[in-house]
Amino acid sequence: MEMTTKQERKIFTITEYDREQEYLSKRHKEGWKFTAVTGYGMYHFEKCEPEDVVYQLDYNIEGNINHEEYTRMFEDCGWEYITTYVGYAYFRKPVADMKEEEEIFFDDSSKLEMMQRIFKGRMIPMFIVFFLYLFWQFLIGYFFDGIFFKVIAVLLGITMTIYILVTVHFGIKYLGHLRRIKK
Repeated sequence: MEMTTKQERKIFTITEYDREQEYLSKRHKEGWKFTAVTGYGMYHFEKCEPEDVVYQLDYNIEGNINHEEYTRMFEDCGWEYITTYVGYAYFRKPVADMKEEEEIFFDDSSKLEMMQRIFKGRMIPMFIVFFLYLFWQFLIGYFFDGIFFKVIAVLLGITMTIYILVTVHFGIKYLGHLRRIKK
């Protein structure tokens, strides 16, 4: 009996939307059409005819609020809306339906606007959590003693390191887009 659906766990950071798009396109070429993403990086696919399809992601909380208007705007340009997950909307379009290489972003400045929405919607809350962790770690180190609190301090340190790496990665990508726009 042939499998008609499958799930794969794949983790992408908030700045790796381009790698995620490539991953989904590759799966579609292999005959697995993306249908949803759930939980922490659980991608759902259903069997389909292999096809060259471009997947695009947009981070737009306002789009989720005005969902019908938002998705209709993309559908009018030939993009099929698939799903929304943690602020990202997923779209796809067969390469055969494209006149040339297309993206849902018309230019670099609209891509930069998306990155600014990511910064406001995802990075600022991460900074808040990061500083709350710093404060918590300070309290633990200053007022408490014992192995339990030392383990918590180590876990918070690891979490802070991850936050710093994600922030630096986002910053490098953001500055790269700024340089490209200014040229």
